[in-house]
Amino acid sequence: MTNLYDELAWRGMMSESTEGLSDLLARESVTAYIGFDPTASSLHVGSLLTVMGLARLQRFGHNPIAIVGGGTGMIGDPSGKSQERKLLSADQLDENVAGIRRQLEKFLDFDEGPNRARIVNNAEWLASFDLLGFLRDTGKYFTVNYMLQKESISRRLESEEGISFTEFSYLLLQARDFLELSDRYGCALQMGGSDQWGNITAGIDLIRRLRGKKAHGLVWPLMTTASGGKFGKTEAGTIWLDPDRTSPFQLYQFWLNTEDRDVVNYLKLFTFLDEPAIAELEAATRSAPEKREAQRMLAREVTTLVHGAVEVEKAVRGSEQLFSRNAFDLPLEALLISLSDAPSTTVTMQMIGEERPIVQWLVETKLASSRSEATRLIRGGGIYVNDVVVTDEKQRLRPGDVWQNALVVLAKGRRSKHVLKIQG
Repeated sequence: MTNLYDELAWRGMMSESTEGLSDLLARESVTAYIGFDPTASSLHVGSLLTVMGLARLQRFGHNPIAIVGGGTGMIGDPSGKSQERKLLSADQLDENVAGIRRQLEKFLDFDEGPNRARIVNNAEWLASFDLLGFLRDTGKYFTVNYMLQKESISRRLESEEGISFTEFSYLLLQARDFLELSDRYGCALQMGGSDQWGNITAGIDLIRRLRGKKAHGLVWPLMTTASGGKFGKTEAGTIWLDPDRTSPFQLYQFWLNTEDRDVVNYLKLFTFLDEPAIAELEAATRSAPEKREAQRMLAREVTTLVHGAVEVEKAVRGSEQLFSRNAFDLPLEALLISLSDAPSTTVTMQMIGEERPIVQWLVETKLASSRSEATRLIRGGGIYVNDVVVTDEKQRLRPGDVWQNALVVLAKGRRSKHVLKIQG
């Protein structure tokens, strides 16, 4: 692709855009920005699509600006939220902004050059406004009727929670951000998820009213899985980019466990692989899905971007060991980390001592829908206890099956696992 607009469209990162943006991106180098909400000191995989949007922008010769909202973070964006966010202290915000900055530096080039990236904290200007001045210089250009038409506000008005005046004002603050970046850096484009369209168009309107200039917006669809689930959420919780919150091994496993029907889409969105390379992996998924070539490439590419080549090789080795017959040769801590995304149930040694049939455990852990299905699975050689195949449909789970007095891993096939964690 020679044009960023065409590249984003091919990758599925195009939901709405302003008229004339395609021609502008093809004609000249554009300064564009995306905002990051500093509600935590780390980004997560749900933020990764936004990060990749800025990284692609820079690779096509444009100038990216990342706003880490130390100012707007004190208010909270109501977009896509059913309840008001907890307000953070200034110290918490500073800590979060610093953490996000470190992660963005892995994806963007901030060195001096024709299209260097910038990180900007909008507290630089928002914190200096007085209330009367802000209402006079920004608020007067927006009618309440205009604001009520924005989806982020109208949805909250329909909810039981409603919307506070604090969050109602968020749209004005983000519009002011766009104006300030236009004045300071010649920023002409704001990008983001489709839930930001109302906020983006408010900034476009403010720039037109106050400066008589045309600004642009571009948004991509919000992420969901093919099954309709929330992207980036697992049994273990949020998948973070900070290695202290989510280990590189866990991040690798998250992408490795991608469903076949999602993997091509994720390759387009979360890697820099080109169209021929992704087409080849798509064909491999159709012809030999059991080899999971596309998933392996996805996991390797994304984990390299986030944590580097050394950590990827460690994750690959750990993954190969986990899914080999020697997984239980891993140290307990390593095995627990490798199984952290698997569903789990806390049980007592007394419960194990009751020596219940394994078919009963399979039903209780939802690895089988019924005892008859569990029996069929055992007869077919598809059930494992701690990586050992169960051959007797009447076999019972006994205390001797507890590995290192800590856990029992029940598995259906090689990928569907349920961990029984021993308490006390």
